[in-house]
Amino acid sequence: MSNYWNERYSKEEYAYGDEPNVFFAEQLKLLKPGVVIFPCEGEGRNAVYAASQGWSVHAFDSSEAGKTKALLLAQKKGQTIQYIIDDALDVQYPKATADAVVFIFAHFPASIRATVHQKAIDWLKPGGKIILEVFNPNQLQNTSGGPQDISMLYTEDMLRADFAGLEIELLQLIETSLSEGRFHQGKADVIRFVGVKK
Repeated sequence: MSNYWNERYSKEEYAYGDEPNVFFAEQLKLLKPGVVIFPCEGEGRNAVYAASQGWSVHAFDSSEAGKTKALLLAQKKGQTIQYIIDDALDVQYPKATADAVVFIFAHFPASIRATVHQKAIDWLKPGGKIILEVFNPNQLQNTSGGPQDISMLYTEDMLRADFAGLEIELLQLIETSLSEGRFHQGKADVIRFVGVKK
């Protein structure tokens, strides 16, 4: 899978733009800056934005090309982020050290999804938040991006189960319009989720 993303991220343009995801940016403004982790962060647009807002940023991805672009973006914007190459199942961060973990269009196969989400809960401090925006199965009828495999698209029930230990602050299934680089353009069916670790 890293070959797919290396190819997508090897172009000069930023595949999903260099500005943060709108939902994520809105949610971040509600929080006091602290430590944030970004799984599957790709070219770094959200991580660099968080750094610009005073957060201590940790990010990982399997794509070397994504990391290169993310560090270039950070340099261009005068920010510092910690970015490593690792697999979502293998990556290690200390437990109870993050104030937020952010999943923006980070889709995992059904076989590992719940495990990865549980790891994210473990990384959170009490009071820390999961912020997530992903595509739901209705996205298959759209042309604005996302996996074409329905098993990698998320439902409300999946998220309720995966994050059962959290207090759900927001869980909404919505139709929105994306304008994020070349690959996220137009009508999109997403789920937005915010959960708080008790």
